[in-house]
Amino acid sequence: MVATSSAKDKVAVLLMGYGEVESYDDFANYNEQALNLLTAKFAPVPTWLYPPLAKLLAVFDLHEWQHQHNDFISPHNAIFERQRDGIENSLRDKWGDRVKVFKAFNFCAPYLPDQVLAQVKEEGFEKILIYPLLVVDSIFTSGIALEQVNKALAQETDKDHHWVKTIRYIPSFYNEPAYIDFIRELVENEIQAKLASTYLPSQIGIVLLNHGCPHEARGFTSGIDESQKLYESVREKLISRYPLISVGWLNHQTPLIKWTQPNALLAAKNLVELGAKAIIFMPIGFATENHETLLDVGHIIHDLQHKNEEIAYIQMPCVNDQPQFCQMAANWANNLIADLLEEDGVMVNPSLAHEHKHEHHHHHH
Repeated sequence: MVATSSAKDKVAVLLMGYGEVESYDDFANYNEQALNLLTAKFAPVPTWLYPPLAKLLAVFDLHEWQHQHNDFISPHNAIFERQRDGIENSLRDKWGDRVKVFKAFNFCAPYLPDQVLAQVKEEGFEKILIYPLLVVDSIFTSGIALEQVNKALAQETDKDHHWVKTIRYIPSFYNEPAYIDFIRELVENEIQAKLASTYLPSQIGIVLLNHGCPHEARGFTSGIDESQKLYESVREKLISRYPLISVGWLNHQTPLIKWTQPNALLAAKNLVELGAKAIIFMPIGFATENHETLLDVGHIIHDLQHKNEEIAYIQMPCVNDQPQFCQMAANWANNLIADLLEEDGVMVNPSLAHEHKHEHHHHHH
């Protein structure tokens, strides 16, 4: 039995994902937050337009999810909770009650970062590991997670010191060998189970799905480099056996914005032109199932089937809460948790920021 730990000897892991709506009443609010946090960084949309635009988009969302897809409810939040539970169980096998995993969603109450951090503080944690999990590139998209965390931490300040003593961050796992090998294994197993007895290896096309990235994001690093490296690493593991492989970017159809190419639809068409008789779509840039990996890919396959009925199409799931993935995700956190537990941390006094500003101002003149 592990003894109850003091605040100094405890780490809160803040596992962060997008979150997705589970009630149609929440579409407009979800869209407004997404516009503020994501779209504003690459699209020149004035802020006064966000509320009416969010409501307009909600109408399209409602039509797609309710009418086109028979009252679709995203499985993302339930999967993410199972991921949180699996990762926490693995971490507690090693660290006992010194570690607790909290989930936070960028867009969905009651798990917004400020709400969850208030709970982290209330439970006496002073050391935090920020761990974005949904999108693997974790540069542009997870920047919004850090933005929300920083806003929340700026509000939660005691008079002369901050309650957080030290922080660590897991930027991404795009270059983790265990993840790359796991993706290869999933694809090869799917081919052996469903296609190997029907098609030659050179007739099997593989579209590796990455999260779409804008080329221009007002100076923000957009995650293209990391996502491209992830694709190339997985491709290298597969291409000797299965030569027809392409990246497929799941882009948002935003006007006036240049997105990564080829998009997933074009990638599949290109492989068919090169002789593919079967196409596998495997999400590699998403760790958790969401409406993009389900509905958007579903639309792409429907469009392809309409034009190429003789081609076989397979839509594979994300890694989700498979035990092997949850274990490796926990392993990636272990070294940083050890650092946090060993570190005493720093007593940060936010009120000193005013003095630093004054010193700079005085020196300038």
